[in-house]
Amino acid sequence: MISLTARRYDTQQPVRLRIDRGVIQTLDAIPDQGDLPDDLPWLAPGLIDLQVNGYDGISFNSPSLSPDQVRQVSLAMDAHGVTRYCPTVTTAPWEVLAHAMTTIAHAIRTLPEVADRVLGIHLEGPYLCSDDGPRGAHPAAHIRPPDWDHFQRLQHLADGQIRIVTLAPEYDKVPEFIRRAVGQGVLVAIGHTNANSQQIRAAVDAGARLSTHLGNGAHRQLPRHPNYIWDQLAEDRLVASLIVDGHHLPPAVVKSFLRAKGPTRCILISDITSMAGKPPGKYESANSGEIEILEDGRMVLAGQRHLLAGAALPITAGVANVLRYTEYDLQVAVDLASVGPAHLIGTEPVRLQVGVPADLTLLRLSTADPVASIHVVATFVKGCLVSGRIPG
Repeated sequence: MISLTARRYDTQQPVRLRIDRGVIQTLDAIPDQGDLPDDLPWLAPGLIDLQVNGYDGISFNSPSLSPDQVRQVSLAMDAHGVTRYCPTVTTAPWEVLAHAMTTIAHAIRTLPEVADRVLGIHLEGPYLCSDDGPRGAHPAAHIRPPDWDHFQRLQHLADGQIRIVTLAPEYDKVPEFIRRAVGQGVLVAIGHTNANSQQIRAAVDAGARLSTHLGNGAHRQLPRHPNYIWDQLAEDRLVASLIVDGHHLPPAVVKSFLRAKGPTRCILISDITSMAGKPPGKYESANSGEIEILEDGRMVLAGQRHLLAGAALPITAGVANVLRYTEYDLQVAVDLASVGPAHLIGTEPVRLQVGVPADLTLLRLSTADPVASIHVVATFVKGCLVSGRIPG
């Protein structure tokens, strides 16, 4: 049994929490009479990251990926308050994709630590736009149109664990592909695209529900209007995932996107790569060549400071930056990285109430600047303390 005192992230009410047999057993309010510690941590649901490409030198696209490496990444998420996530596999040769699907599925099937944390696989590509700009870092040689038989072969190797597929909807017969994927319970996302307004509308009519990292994976210059960012921003049936690491989207864009879509139609993702978790310095990346992680967490192509080579900061950076860039409070910022992703992928969100599975995190906001950074004090998966410690 675990007992702790914290402040609810949603109501700001101090509470005494008791966890037993994996669930919240009691959650009692405590009168706030000024006698509680000033640094009482915030109690929040565990975070959910639907786009994790790897961590600490391990890439889900590695041709030598092992089940134990999937386990290592899964456990590494604990330190960032992430209790559920989607391993993300990106555009690659068939052999690499097939190996990733087989290996991740095997890890889910045989390793309890992985099964407890992985919601399913996010397949980002290879069904993307081949143009420079929208293609991003995806290798052009392996980009291909959506192909149902190709996808089904991957899904079979993955034991049906592909839960999200990101594609570009400008190809022929994409609506039929989307309808069939949605019929199998797959969340279809639009991303890395050069689609026109009609193609985006057709994709949404067929069942697409997500815009993958809206505002990134795009041309450097676009027509004033219409363009595929405006179209997705205006489409109320699409939820937008946002990389709010302070590097991929300027503060004004984050603020505008959240105001336009509303926080219930946005979620946060990290999109972290295998170099996340590494200290500042230069590294060799299989996809991008030599890259450099700067002191501020920006990951760039080595030798300059502007061309991003991926993301290196955890989803908690996005939670902190929502507080920094917008007028929204801690509840909204956390829900963007917990309740929202859960609803989108079709899993029950964690609520702070008795009887709910205790996938939780304790957070502290920076005392120097309340919206500058978030520190994860402790993380609980199925009621077990898996990272940090209980303040006392």
